[in-house]
Amino acid sequence: MTSIATNNPAESVGTAVQPSRRRVILFSIVTILFWISMYTYVPVLSPYLEDRGYSFSMIGIILGSYGFMQIVIRLPLGIWSDRMGIRKPFLFLGFAATILSCLLFLIPGHWIWPLVGRATAGISASTWVGFTVLFAGYYAKEEATRAMGTISFLTIVGQLIGMALSGWMAEGFGWSSVFLAGAVAGGVGLVLTSAVFEPKAELGRAPMQAKDLAAVVKNPLLLKVSVLSILAHSILFITMFGFTPSKALDLGALKSDLTLLSVFFMVPHAVTAILSGKKLAPRFGPWNTALAGFALSAACTLSIPFLHSFAALCATQAINGFAQGLHMPLLLGLAIQEIEPAKRATAMGFYQAVYALGMFCGPFLAGWLNEGYGLSAGFYLGGFIGVFAAALTFFWRKARQ
Repeated sequence: MTSIATNNPAESVGTAVQPSRRRVILFSIVTILFWISMYTYVPVLSPYLEDRGYSFSMIGIILGSYGFMQIVIRLPLGIWSDRMGIRKPFLFLGFAATILSCLLFLIPGHWIWPLVGRATAGISASTWVGFTVLFAGYYAKEEATRAMGTISFLTIVGQLIGMALSGWMAEGFGWSSVFLAGAVAGGVGLVLTSAVFEPKAELGRAPMQAKDLAAVVKNPLLLKVSVLSILAHSILFITMFGFTPSKALDLGALKSDLTLLSVFFMVPHAVTAILSGKKLAPRFGPWNTALAGFALSAACTLSIPFLHSFAALCATQAINGFAQGLHMPLLLGLAIQEIEPAKRATAMGFYQAVYALGMFCGPFLAGWLNEGYGLSAGFYLGGFIGVFAAALTFFWRKARQ
């Protein structure tokens, strides 16, 4: 086991005790606030942009800018973090960027402001590499999957709270209220981050070198799960974090009903994020669990164009949330499972930069298809991506047996 020195003798080198409960609780609160700030406006973003008169293709560009920024800066941030051997400054950067993102959406007029606002959210999301690696440092190396399962659950809790507030606030207080709420949550998180504990760098740790990057990104497991994560995030940002809310409004839902849609998706997603790493993957294997997730997600996405009621849409999204909770945390944990702690931020930066391709390409292509062929076209694209991901998972599962 690679040990981590801390300020707490009970967590000294060579021990495998549980991390400090107080530190985990504080970090959990900060993490939840981060994702509340990031996701308070997500369910209403596509309808909000439609309401402002933007075309589906323009909406796709704005939504895709979130992923584009992560493609550009996530890996450099990971390398920078590993070279410095610290993660906490990136938490501060993440909160500052998400506050600015929310405020930029409040500027009326030109399309440039929502575009820059969403791109700034991509900068904030890029700092997530610091959150994940810092939290992994609270646990022993062999518990990486457990740590990532826990932080994935916290992520979903924050997203759920933010998304649950979104539709209700937009209906009762107007579009601007959701962006203000996100900025407030980010401000509180920024203040609390100052109290977050960061473990000291490993004893004898060599600084990250440029030559280490090639060795990290050549890891076969990291490459495979990165490809699968591109596909997983393409589906997610085409559907629930993309155009599914627009489909709900087309079916006659109110803006406040988007809160209910978010709950139907996120609650099963949160439950399976915990179960997949702790119960399902140990019993059925991570590859079988991920395969089931992709297959279910593909089926749900392909069914969306055929739905004729908001209730049916909620039902499919409940299954879809369950399905995506099966593979998302597993891919995150597998990405750093074979990577030594000193290089984990680089590996995580690579992984998150690569899967950001899905965040960019998914909504961008779906927006273009929706503009030319109607809203259903993007869901067909997402469904076929799910089928392809399931096929790749099946093939790579067989190769590892």
